[in-house]
Amino acid sequence: ALFLSSVPKIAAFAMAVRILIEALGDLQSDWGGILIVLSVLSMVLGNVVAIAQNNIKRMLAYSTISHVGFIFLGLLAGTQEGYAAAMFYTIVYALMAVGAFGVLALMAGNGVEVENLGDLKGLSERDGWLAAMMTLIMFSMAGVPPAVGFMAKLLVLNAVVSIGLVWLAIVAVVFSIIGAFYYLRVIKLIYFDQPETTRPLEIAGDARVAITINGMAILLLGIFPALLLVLCEAVFRVAG
Repeated sequence: ALFLSSVPKIAAFAMAVRILIEALGDLQSDWGGILIVLSVLSMVLGNVVAIAQNNIKRMLAYSTISHVGFIFLGLLAGTQEGYAAAMFYTIVYALMAVGAFGVLALMAGNGVEVENLGDLKGLSERDGWLAAMMTLIMFSMAGVPPAVGFMAKLLVLNAVVSIGLVWLAIVAVVFSIIGAFYYLRVIKLIYFDQPETTRPLEIAGDARVAITINGMAILLLGIFPALLLVLCEAVFRVAG
């Protein structure tokens, strides 16, 4: 689940760039309109269905659809800034997805799978460090600063506004706020609900280091986005 939630997104973005920008770049005015429809549908469907989920993995899976809608926003802008913003968002989302599913994997063990939202209840009492990492990831997915998810959304929204599609940026902001509900619901379960079991989590030291690096990367890139954005811009400058 961790692999499928992250790596294929980067591969799909690369394929979209090859087809839309390199092969069909001269037809941007045509496929740009198609991406507008797809982006709106992705944000609507992904967020609405994710809200209804009680299974944490399904919630994250459907939320992926809404994130893809934001990636489409950068592509449809048809500018190097928009393409770089879409690439930035894709990489950042993959990082967040790895972190989220990584936390769920670390919580599982001894034949117990973490499937439902209720399994996250009281995580702060069982393992404060893991709760903090999951909270950081949820804030980032919701687009709350200073986590990198906020900057990723801001970059694609700026790209859309720069080509005059202010209404589309407003639609994206509205559904981003709607999406924040189910991410913040996870944080509420972690800190304000009583755990179903008080058994502490047994997590290997190397696993803690790995998920900590992931969390710190989410925070660091949010504070210093140029570390990654410059590389994304360079890719399309060379390609152009």
